[in-house]
Amino acid sequence: MKLLFERSKEGHHQDLIPACDVERYEFEEKYLRKQAPGLPQLSEVELDRHYSALGRQVHGVNDGPYPLGSCTMKYNPQIDEEMARLEGFTAVHPLQPLKDAQGCLEVLYEAKKLLCEITGMADMTFQPAAGAHGEYTGLLLIRKYHLDRGDNARTKIIVPDSAHGTNPASATMAGFEVVNIPSNDRGGVDLEKLQEAVGPDTAGLMLTNPNTLGLFDENILEITRIIHEAGGLCYYDGANMNAIMGRVRPGDMGFDCIHLNLHKTFATPHGGGGPGSGPVGCKDFLRAYLPKPIVEKQGDEYILVTPEKTMGQVRSFAGNFLVVVKALTYILTLGKEGIIEASGNAVLNANYLMEKLKKYYDVPYGDQRCMHEFVMCLQGIKNETGVSAMDIAKGSLDFGIHPPTMYFPLIVHEALMLEPTETESRESLDEVIDIFVKLHQLAHQDPGYLNGAPHKCPISRPDEVQAARNPILRYEPEE
Repeated sequence: MKLLFERSKEGHHQDLIPACDVERYEFEEKYLRKQAPGLPQLSEVELDRHYSALGRQVHGVNDGPYPLGSCTMKYNPQIDEEMARLEGFTAVHPLQPLKDAQGCLEVLYEAKKLLCEITGMADMTFQPAAGAHGEYTGLLLIRKYHLDRGDNARTKIIVPDSAHGTNPASATMAGFEVVNIPSNDRGGVDLEKLQEAVGPDTAGLMLTNPNTLGLFDENILEITRIIHEAGGLCYYDGANMNAIMGRVRPGDMGFDCIHLNLHKTFATPHGGGGPGSGPVGCKDFLRAYLPKPIVEKQGDEYILVTPEKTMGQVRSFAGNFLVVVKALTYILTLGKEGIIEASGNAVLNANYLMEKLKKYYDVPYGDQRCMHEFVMCLQGIKNETGVSAMDIAKGSLDFGIHPPTMYFPLIVHEALMLEPTETESRESLDEVIDIFVKLHQLAHQDPGYLNGAPHKCPISRPDEVQAARNPILRYEPEE
């Protein structure tokens, strides 16, 4: 379809902005640009048709299943969006007097209290703007804790080979050296290798449980014990929290700090670049190092306080506030029983899908119960037919479902990671199963079809090497 710039016609316009009701301010000549910006000129109808056409060309959770592993593209209740649009929340200014923002401070306080209860933490900051930002903040907590005690030798963070890719990057940014630990034959952390890796230079461990294979580590208490006995701290990556929320708490597993992805687990639609929120929670002995300010309740009033040994700020004000509004609405709407049901259904759906598909696809560690997601290995199919994980993923688009995550985690070759989420019905899952069975048949009967898939989408398979190396990032008007 044509770009807005290609549809632009001189003189086309729309009068959507009311006349200005304040005195016009004239800037000095030196502040004015020499020529008008090259913006497209379209009527209201032309603009509306353009975005409607764009909407028809994308796939979302309203169009069909979206089994994108590790990203939790689930249904997000409309009530959460409605609460975030209330004028009392959208019109507030972060610099206005606290007495005029008590409702907003109450949201932050109540959300903190509930999320700390869910995770087993003592306090929490909402400043981090995304998951990786939360990782970085949590690692700064660990760093500040060791330095404050004069333990300058602790320079290494242990990261399993099944970790999210941002983990080693965040640890490096926080000034640590990354030590990689291999998985054992059960898909969990190799305890022997972990024991060999720890020492007086161990600052901590970064771990998500369940991990990116969708497996809950059966040795989790032993893992955190080993780290603690070595003098390190345990950091929990909360990206997979939707599999365990309401059932087991990271704090009870032995983790000292945690980040959550509110934009995954707690209602805000994930993807498209934002908005995100990666709040960081911690045990009581770390709360003095949290970023400032922290919301507290003093009598009937909500106030902002600065932790005694704060690391400062990692973002302006209280982070992405409206994301917290959605998260609080989500938790209050579901309640304790609903939170438990959501995590249970996530695990049930993933196991149902895995059990049906492992008759056709190789599922590493498929002899175990998975949690919210599982990983298929298509290396055998590729060797036999020439059809890769990428081909199967692209082919799924022709059947009306979004592709699963491709080539992750890296420890599984030709990997496809599926996460059906808690909101898909059995009938919906059966449709997904039928589609993947058809894709398996196509791989053996007509591999050429899948090698060139998709065939029924607005855009067929692009040249991905060219797209990565020579991206077209701006429109160049014709002279």
